[in-house]
Amino acid sequence: MHENLEYIKNLFYSGGEVIVLILEMISVICIVLGIIVSVKQMVIRRISKTEKTPLYIKVRMKFGGWLALALEYQLAADIVGTTIAPTYEHVIRLGAIALIRTFLNYFLNKEVKEEVETRKVLIESGLTDDR
Repeated sequence: MHENLEYIKNLFYSGGEVIVLILEMISVICIVLGIIVSVKQMVIRRISKTEKTPLYIKVRMKFGGWLALALEYQLAADIVGTTIAPTYEHVIRLGAIALIRTFLNYFLNKEVKEEVETRKVLIESGLTDDR
């Protein structure tokens, strides 16, 4: 019976480690996709030169959204990692990381929302024709 429990425990830990790795990989993929999409948007906007909205607003909005998504996956990876290895050190580290990432994510989302509002104002005032 004890051997079966050890086998299940090892299987649980191994599965958890795989899930952590997958979540971390998805996070990195989100960042890479954000870079690609943002650079593509910059190049297209630079070539067209017809848009009145400042380029940095659009790029920050686009990249900021991808970063926020990546942070969510990183936080999920940390939660799973702490679940499979719940030592006091891991729990304290998770708490600190979760707090830092939550603040980063909060302010990043706040900044993106402000950029959206700025864009709406620019559209309504006729300073940009981008919709």
